[in-house]
This record gives sequence, C-alpha cells and structure tokens, in this order.
Amino acid sequence: MTDRETTGGALDGTAPRTALVFPGQGAQKAGMGQTWRDTASWGLVAEVSEYSGIDVEELLLKTDDETLRRTDLAQIAVFTTEVLAHREAEAAGLLGDVVACAGHSLGEYTALHAAGALPLADTARLVAARGRAMRACAERSPGTMAAVVRLGPETVEALVTQVQEDGGQVWIANVNAPGAIVLSGTAEAVDRLAELALENEGKVIRLAVGGAFHSPLMASAADDVREALAAVHFAGEHLPVVANVDARPYASGEHWRELELNQLTSPVRWEESVRTLADDLGCTRFVELGPGRQLTGMIRRIAKGALTVPVESAAALAKLAAPEAPEAPEAPENPETSGTPEPR
Repeated sequence: MTDRETTGGALDGTAPRTALVFPGQGAQKAGMGQTWRDTASWGLVAEVSEYSGIDVEELLLKTDDETLRRTDLAQIAVFTTEVLAHREAEAAGLLGDVVACAGHSLGEYTALHAAGALPLADTARLVAARGRAMRACAERSPGTMAAVVRLGPETVEALVTQVQEDGGQVWIANVNAPGAIVLSGTAEAVDRLAELALENEGKVIRLAVGGAFHSPLMASAADDVREALAAVHFAGEHLPVVANVDARPYASGEHWRELELNQLTSPVRWEESVRTLADDLGCTRFVELGPGRQLTGMIRRIAKGALTVPVESAAALAKLAAPEAPEAPEAPENPETSGTPEPR
C-alpha cells in the first residue's frame, strides 16, 4: 500500500497537516552545498559565516568528508544546509499547512528557527557555540557511541543497568525508532555492553563519533552553552516545536534555555517525538529538510501511513509541489541509515 493510499488529507482534498523535521550531525557529506549554490537563498551562507565566525561556504562546497566529521564544523554546515532548504521551500510556497516542527539533536536548533522562535543570527551563534563546546567537552571526557540491533528496549535498558551497577559509564542516548537504540559512554563500558548483547543474541555496532553525546559525559559543555543561550532572545510565542528531551510540544520561548541545556546530557526521544507529532498534533505529512533522508526512514517505521517527503536537494523541491510525494526507496539496514545516524 502506498503512502498516498494510507494518508489522510491526500485523498479527501484537504491540505495535510505538515510537520517540518530537521536531521542532526551525521547527515553531512562533502559538497552538500552545491545543490543550493544557484538558489536565491544562497546569500544566507555569508550571513551564517559572519554570525558564526566560520567560513561556511568553504565547508559546504570544498571541505572533504573527514574534515566535516569534526563536531564544530559539521554542526554549522548541517544547520546552514537545512536553513537553505527551508528558505527555498518557504519562498516557493511549497510547505503547505505547517502545524509543528521538530529536529533530531542539532536539528532542534533549526526547528526553533523555522518555527519562529529564534532569528537566524541568534540561531547561528548558538549552533557555533554548541559545536565548539561539545568538541572541547569530548576532548576532556573521551567517549563513544554505538547502535544496538536485534534487542528490544527492555533488554537494552536491563543491560545498561547491569553495566552501570558494575561501575561502567554507559547510557541510552537515542531512541530513534522501533529497534533503533543508540548508546553513549566510555569505550570500556560500551565494549562490556557489547559482550552482554552478544550473550543475548544482539549486537552492538560502534559509530565513528568524537564523543559520548547526549550523556552525562557532556556535562562540562553546559557552561559554555548556557552562556550562549543567555545571550539570545527567544520569541514569546512560536509554532510548536516538539522537544527531544521529553517529546512534548512547546510554543513559548521561555522553556527553551532549560530544554537545550538538558538536551546535552539527555537521550533524544525521537520515536516518541514522532508519535507526538502524528498522534497528538495530527500531523499526516512529514517534510525532512536537509542533507540525507535518515529521519524519513525512521518516520516510516513509526508513523506508518504518513506522507513523508525528504528534501535533500534543490531538485527535490519539486516533490513538495506534487499532490503526493513519490515513495523514497527503503534505506539499507545499517546503523547509519536505518535509524541510527551519528546523532548529535
């Protein structure tokens, strides 16, 4: 059965209730800015460069994949690409009836900007400060992340508790979709949990990341991020944004300083967030704006029957103009495309 056949709004002539979603770090790839270079919105790249103190055009057009893995560079590059996609779609009048936004980790900052909670200048400065703080913290408190496959959430929680009771530092960092859980912790603790997972017919796959993101090992990043948050002004009211830390929608800027500080050390509850968008807010169409289509794959496993539209390039904007979007090919089953991106 196709998305068109199962989605409310696409068949009865009413506009579908749309959620805009934005991926996090790990979606980046070399040359990802080329597709947006000739668009009317490209000028914002110079603005983000000025606000962040980073040559973003260089990152989007000329930087190699290895350099883009650096946390501070990846975050500002992904953010800028997402804003380009959003600006172009919005300017063309292609987004439709947007009722809420959400973003995976870093993507939550783009969601706040798209929802009208923060202007571009403040958001760019926040993203740059967050990236620097997380990179420095990871150097002070080394750690890693890993995907758990073939085990249910209850089993994973039990194994995490067992390792913690033995003195290990490991935590659940992301619950992305059914069967897609990511851990953060020290290398030793993650290795120990991998041994226990094998004993339970599961598997742990280490991710090539620079730190134990979304865990208590990120606590020392909080001071720098707190200072950056204090320097920006959140709008009193804005379009609802579903928060990573509790999967609840917030439409008032007063909450976000605390929420973003907590996000540094708390798990991303993405599966719950999508259910909030679909079940509580009535979203029947999910538009992923930014590089890759990792969130689209997750959403199809959570909100079955929802219309999903990944917009990863300027050419893909045409999918938003169609009455229904063509179904994207299923992602292959591996940790970086089946619900467990490099998530921060």
